[in-house]
Amino acid sequence: MLLRHLRAVSGLALSLSLLTACGSRGATAVDPYARPGRLVTLPDGRSINLRCSGRGSPTVLLESGWGGGSGGWYKVQPRLARITRVCAYDRAGYGFSDPGLLPRDGAAIARDLDQALTAARVRGPFILVGHSAGGLYVRLFAARRPQEVQGLILLDPTVERRSPQPSGDGLDGIRRRLRRCLHVLEIAPQTPEANADWAGCVSPKADPHSAQALRRPETWRQQLSELDEIFGRTSDQVFRLGDLLRSIPLYVVTASETAAATPSLRLGAPPSVVEYLHQRIAAQSVVGSQTTVLSSHMVMIDRPDVVIDAVDQTLRAVRHDQPPPPLPRSEAAQPESNLFTAPEAELDPFSGASILDPAPY
Repeated sequence: MLLRHLRAVSGLALSLSLLTACGSRGATAVDPYARPGRLVTLPDGRSINLRCSGRGSPTVLLESGWGGGSGGWYKVQPRLARITRVCAYDRAGYGFSDPGLLPRDGAAIARDLDQALTAARVRGPFILVGHSAGGLYVRLFAARRPQEVQGLILLDPTVERRSPQPSGDGLDGIRRRLRRCLHVLEIAPQTPEANADWAGCVSPKADPHSAQALRRPETWRQQLSELDEIFGRTSDQVFRLGDLLRSIPLYVVTASETAAATPSLRLGAPPSVVEYLHQRIAAQSVVGSQTTVLSSHMVMIDRPDVVIDAVDQTLRAVRHDQPPPPLPRSEAAQPESNLFTAPEAELDPFSGASILDPAPY
């Protein structure tokens, strides 16, 4: 039962990320995301589109969720640039960045970002902000530079778990759509609109560059590979981090709509399963906290104030050599309960072990 709910949430979250990637940012006289920022060359010759603005230290790095490019931060990046340097980027095969070699797992994504920052001479220290599946990727990047990362902020993050591969992980509906769109381009790349199966592959609100990028088969192959690895290689890579990031301050922000889509751990008792799992991620840091805010999965679109406040608190703490304060009380607060004395212990939906057993992860 719980696993079915979590699979539904995974599909919803990833679908929303895709809508953001393909959707518009509203009409503006000059859309800065309609052209590349800075194309930096990786050691293998590929280009990665990096968008940096502002001045100051630490530098804030923004990592989008699956299906999302740098444009998803349009409400956040300009405001953060007023207080420090901030960089967003397009992952391989997204936006203005060249495709990368398959598979596109978290390790490959973190390596690309590492090499892009080196090529662009963007130096640490860093504060990392990761949305959805980007929450997995920033943790893997932090493992590459643990001495340079001074804070992690995860926005409604995907929770690492092992699932049957390559199907059965709750993402099959999205996977079928990606394969359908890819098939249309492979058989009729010049006129995909003539095929009824192309319906739904490109949002009618997509900006011209995004629409053009989605006419490249490589774009769909990159996204399909990344999707296939989330609950396979990528999750395994995150599991293997162990306590490596334990000393890095960590904020975890849960979206209320995501929490509402999953059941409570026991009848009438908060928090929801996803809040509990996000609390467990926060507990992996010696200075970690979690809060739930009123928002859809797209926290940086619905609640840019939450993201900016979390970054600002982390910045202030780093600059004063202090630990950041705990996140504010959840906006969707309910009466508190003690999960660890609950008489009805259900099974952990990912491991099959009791939620009272500290060993599943």
